[in-house]
Amino acid sequence: MASGGGGFMLRAAGLFFGARDRAARIKEAALMTLRRTKTDAGKLYSFVASNIDGEEKSLAEYKGRALVIVNTASLCGYTPQYASLEKLYQAYRGRGLRVLAFPSDDFGHQEPGADAEIKEFCRTRFSASFDLFSKINVKGEDIHPLYAYLTKESEKAGAIAWNFTKFIVDGVGRVVARFGPAEDPLSPSVTGCVEGLLPR
Repeated sequence: MASGGGGFMLRAAGLFFGARDRAARIKEAALMTLRRTKTDAGKLYSFVASNIDGEEKSLAEYKGRALVIVNTASLCGYTPQYASLEKLYQAYRGRGLRVLAFPSDDFGHQEPGADAEIKEFCRTRFSASFDLFSKINVKGEDIHPLYAYLTKESEKAGAIAWNFTKFIVDGVGRVVARFGPAEDPLSPSVTGCVEGLLPR
């Protein structure tokens, strides 16, 4: 009896300390995730990109603004979303929204033009007044550092499937939502998300 009781006590102690160790590991993992999230919250602002005119622009200039970051193309079935992006920008720019469009030729060779041609197309065809950037790669070996962060490290990481994938960023640089190419910028899902980030 004594031997059996001692074995039971040892097993019980082992279960107790094992459970305590597991709980401690879970707590530490959660704290590490929280620390990483806090550290990375403003990482988006560390990137620099060339605008459509070839001038370097620090994303730190957008601190405090809600952002829609989107990879675009001029010959895509979703190209009419340029018009929706402009309407979204005009509707919310007064409350702090900024739209950052990054042309890319990574999908179906649907953005073959040079920056000057892209700018002319967007301004003339869609009266786009939001921020246009120089053509970049959003996947592959030559991926732009901003998109490497968005697709590999951000809260909404994942490879981009096609043109007009939209990342929504809050005023402290957190990627809070992501919408696929088929989701129009004026859809209730997108506008509702943007509304929630802007001051009244």
